[in-house]
Amino acid sequence: MRDAKASSLPVSDLKKHVGFWLRFVSNHVSHAFARKLQASGVTVAEWLVMREMLDEEETSPGMLAERISMTRGGVSKLVDRLVGKGLITRTGRTDDRRFQSIALTPKGRRLVPQLAALADQNDEEFFSPLSARERDALLASMKKLVQAHGLQTMPTE
Repeated sequence: MRDAKASSLPVSDLKKHVGFWLRFVSNHVSHAFARKLQASGVTVAEWLVMREMLDEEETSPGMLAERISMTRGGVSKLVDRLVGKGLITRTGRTDDRRFQSIALTPKGRRLVPQLAALADQNDEEFFSPLSARERDALLASMKKLVQAHGLQTMPTE
């Protein structure tokens, strides 16, 4: 039996929600980037890990997880995949088996600039209808929302 009170509540139009449009655009931007990455054999999440590692000789999975706002478990799975692809190395310490150091392989270091060019191309393709001022305003608005809501972790779904 349906609740008579609930059925009498007004239902807003889905397309009036900012969140709907943010997700709509985000999904299309991400999907297009994923398609561009396919030939490289790297996923968007793997690209994020590799790009973050580029500026360091080595790091730990825990430190990487903090920097990219992902769970340690999520980063661990991505590192496993990238090790399997020969793009990251993982070494353990002999005095503490819990500590691991990860680093981009030479192959991984060569691949990151190529993938960065694809990311730049993808952004340009999607956001070129906006002027530089509009892009800056959109980016500032997104950063303002992140700060206002204290968003720190990367959503996994």
